[in-house]
Amino acid sequence: MNNLNPMNWEAFKNTLSENPDKVLQFQYAEGHFVDASYHITEIKQAPIVSVDCGGVMNSWTEIIVQLWEPSVAETDRAMKVSKALSIVNLVEKSLPLNPLGVVKIEFGNSKFDTRQMYPSGFISEGDSFTVKLAADFTQCKAITRGGSCGTTPSGEECCVPAVNTAAPVKETPALEIVGAENQSCTPGSGCC
Repeated sequence: MNNLNPMNWEAFKNTLSENPDKVLQFQYAEGHFVDASYHITEIKQAPIVSVDCGGVMNSWTEIIVQLWEPSVAETDRAMKVSKALSIVNLVEKSLPLNPLGVVKIEFGNSKFDTRQMYPSGFISEGDSFTVKLAADFTQCKAITRGGSCGTTPSGEECCVPAVNTAAPVKETPALEIVGAENQSCTPGSGCC
């Protein structure tokens, strides 16, 4: 699995359930792990609805597992996978989570800015099960639709709304740029 192919919630849970007796660790950077005394503070389900620069609506769901390190490490505390799954079961009694939702792990501490990361790999060694995390990324959804998008170095043609050739094309009014005098941005002008 890699960043370009995020894991869904059902696959993530299934992977965890194959290792119930192991200590669950999260590696957020090379050689850096979330402290073993972490807590799972909440699990969020975030339905996302967006319109891309080509004017096409997109929607998906994200399942975000938030981790927190206490200010004083609890040396006798390390979460087993079975404990994490019991928290998941408790959450799902109140909030049914979309099995196809994209999984993200949210974490930060005093040395690492809080961010949402993707599970990018799993390591099962001895009594531990490690979830390797990879940074979230941005993407242009218009590029994946094919056509001429991406053929110029600037990629500005991606910002042209999809045109339905069967329907009459109506003129789109110029958009006002707040704080700019005598400037406007029209679809396809390359200013997005």
